[in-house]
Amino acid sequence: MLESILSTFINSSITVDQLLICTLASIVLGLGVAAVYMYRNTYSKNFVVTLALLPAMVQLVIMVVNGNLGAGVAVMGAFSLVRFRSIPGSAKEIGNIFFAMAVGLATGMGYIAIAFLFLFIVGAMSLLLNTVRFGENKKADKELKITIPENLEYEGIFDDVFAKYTQQAELIRVKTTNMGSLYELHYRIVLNGTGIEKGFLDELRCRNGNLNIICGRVPSVHEEL
Repeated sequence: MLESILSTFINSSITVDQLLICTLASIVLGLGVAAVYMYRNTYSKNFVVTLALLPAMVQLVIMVVNGNLGAGVAVMGAFSLVRFRSIPGSAKEIGNIFFAMAVGLATGMGYIAIAFLFLFIVGAMSLLLNTVRFGENKKADKELKITIPENLEYEGIFDDVFAKYTQQAELIRVKTTNMGSLYELHYRIVLNGTGIEKGFLDELRCRNGNLNIICGRVPSVHEEL
């Protein structure tokens, strides 16, 4: 059941029927990989279409190489050039690219049943882990940016406000703006609860002379690979 449909054709010609079966299976599996990626995730059409077609492209490359060592080395070099000419992606994007490539490798070797089984197992686990919010940080970390005049001593100026509204507050960095006439303080904070953000910001505005204050989610740059 799990044997390759190409097992008797290694290092020999591949029939049109075998090529069509593997290609159709790759397209169906690629659509499955793309559907798994789209579940509870923000995405672009270009990336989803690429995921759907990637298994078929990898499958064709594997079938053309067909045991030829020189061709295999050339293909590996081509994939390396594509990698270094692309922008970094998030961990989830790169993981799904490897997912699609693994499916394409299986269909390219003729292991259609194994490819479908792999899609079912990994896809089901991905959907399950996204549903149960596995690995999410339970603390609602926020990034706080406070602008203050240059003549204001920022060390400890907001400590009493932080003690009242936050569980944790850490000064990450200080940046000068507006030709050095202003300081921009960057904090990482965890609020005590919900519904208190407006009162928190109002008290901060009274301290910084009603200059700009920005409070939002922590950027997810650290997820890039």
